[in-house]
Amino acid sequence: MFDFFRKYNKIVMVFLFLLIIPSFIWFGVADRYNRSDQGEKVASVDGHDITRPEWEQQHRIEVDRIRQQSPNVDVAMFDTDAAKYATLERMVRDRVLQIAAQKTNMTVSEDKLARYFAADPGLAMFRGADGKFDRELFQRATQQTPEQYEASVRASLATQQVLQGLAGSAFATKAQADATLNAFYDRREVQLAKFNPADFASKVNVNDADLEAWYKDHKAQFQAPEQADVEYVVLDLDSVKKNIAVSEADLKTYYEQNKARFTTKEERRASHILITAPASAPAADREKAKAKAEQLLAEVKKSPASFADIARKNSQDPGSAEKGGDLDFVKRDGTMVKPFEDAMFTQKKGEISGLVETEFGYHIIEVTDIKPETTPTFDQVRARIEDEARAQLATQEFAKAAESFSDMVFQQPDSLQPVADKFKLKVQTAAQVARTPPAGATGPLANRKFLDALYAADTRERKHNTEAVEVGPSQLASGRMTKYMAARTQEFIEVKDKVRTLLIAERAGALAKAEGEARLKAWQADAAGAKLTEPVTISRLEAQSVPPPVVEGALRADTTKLPAWTGVDLGAQGYVVVRVNKVVPREAPKPEQATQEIGQFSQIVAGAESNAYYELLKQRYKAEISVPRPAAATP
Repeated sequence: MFDFFRKYNKIVMVFLFLLIIPSFIWFGVADRYNRSDQGEKVASVDGHDITRPEWEQQHRIEVDRIRQQSPNVDVAMFDTDAAKYATLERMVRDRVLQIAAQKTNMTVSEDKLARYFAADPGLAMFRGADGKFDRELFQRATQQTPEQYEASVRASLATQQVLQGLAGSAFATKAQADATLNAFYDRREVQLAKFNPADFASKVNVNDADLEAWYKDHKAQFQAPEQADVEYVVLDLDSVKKNIAVSEADLKTYYEQNKARFTTKEERRASHILITAPASAPAADREKAKAKAEQLLAEVKKSPASFADIARKNSQDPGSAEKGGDLDFVKRDGTMVKPFEDAMFTQKKGEISGLVETEFGYHIIEVTDIKPETTPTFDQVRARIEDEARAQLATQEFAKAAESFSDMVFQQPDSLQPVADKFKLKVQTAAQVARTPPAGATGPLANRKFLDALYAADTRERKHNTEAVEVGPSQLASGRMTKYMAARTQEFIEVKDKVRTLLIAERAGALAKAEGEARLKAWQADAAGAKLTEPVTISRLEAQSVPPPVVEGALRADTTKLPAWTGVDLGAQGYVVVRVNKVVPREAPKPEQATQEIGQFSQIVAGAESNAYYELLKQRYKAEISVPRPAAATP
């Protein structure tokens, strides 16, 4: 609900249109493949290399494009080995498809190109009122000429044809779709018996010889990554701000110049009675409303103490009527419509106005309280003024401080103490810092660029300071290694407790499996004593909290004779005996749903065929990636 008299400010949002020009990074430059860029080779296609500098540049371009399209996205999530590797894979794919288009003479007609440009809404912003294309504006915005853009689009459209013909011809019959979809939708009514390793752990006994033998067989599990003990300093606005002194005279001048900012404007609290009569209402209706308002005005004038009761019973402002007309405190800032505000701020406390006409109707106003305007003394706001003044100066001084900071960590590379002393910074330390930031890390040690700088050869081998690295907005950091520990296999004594836990879990899991298999065999022969859960109906799409391997086991069980029994080994999670009571067929979909499913299945088939054809093209054009796939990127 809202107060009818209240005027709401309408904010007109200015729509900023971001033109996202397709990058087509590998298209439109005729000699791109024939160039021999300096740098480590990371991939090759048809005998032409992709170098690390090209790869890094392309990843920066992609991240910048994401930042432009979605300013609120944390681009740090793309600063990972997996994200960078995905960029390299896309580069290889682009090159494979372009070479395929070139060697199969794929072309794009002028008519198709014209239709593409006509449908591109982004190009409209480069045309003036007279319809002429602004070449200079286009080049400034896209960093390429119209001819380069046309060539890149032409090459891209030609490349798309390589897979479009294959994808467009793919189809699936109803029988094929049904056979696949039924595997997802078919259900089984099952009962389960789970054998948990934890229930068998007390039966496991291990000695030191067992632990050492298991450790020797599983050393690969106990690899400690390279780590370093480091120290670092951070220069930010707060640290610059602490070093800024402001004189008392300057603070007092600031106070006098900004006194209005510290002044609290007069506030008034009022109650009102509203009889609605919109300005667009017929004159007769407005006269009728006015007469009603005059009648109520006479009543409250006669008995001011009854104002709240009269408002509850008669006011047509649903936002305040139930509160006796109370509007709480407001300032004279345009929140109220002008006639109402003028009346409210000229009355005395306890005074009841005459009729006040606004665009909403007729109001009767009673001022119930007044908070006068107040201005705090200098002493009362001194701390706030000093903080504001130092913050403003810190913003101005940060650039100078950053330059000096960068110079000092480079010119005095053997210690961070000089720069810490100059800027009154704390030298912070951290132990066992890995090359990649752990989950949940914050501050400089969560910044990949800073960690890369710490692990750079000069920093690692000579224990020199890193360069000044930007680790956040107006935030620079420099660090140095104090101790480096290469990757190694942990000694048995370091991981003995962990080995004990793992070995007990492994043997307990084996006991759980053995018990489960024995019960399965016994229950298959005679199910009378089987202890099973209540029946539950499951499918691949509705697992009902049943582990996926158990769902798969139930769906794959031979149901020619029911009930059917099967066992599922969950490894460290134990063993599950499954009894399948009955098959619950899928309910026949509605015709429109069936048609939609066949269409979606055809798209999946088309995608699979396109991927298979792309893999063939990769082999044909000898596409290879030289750098190892990071673990996080492994499919």
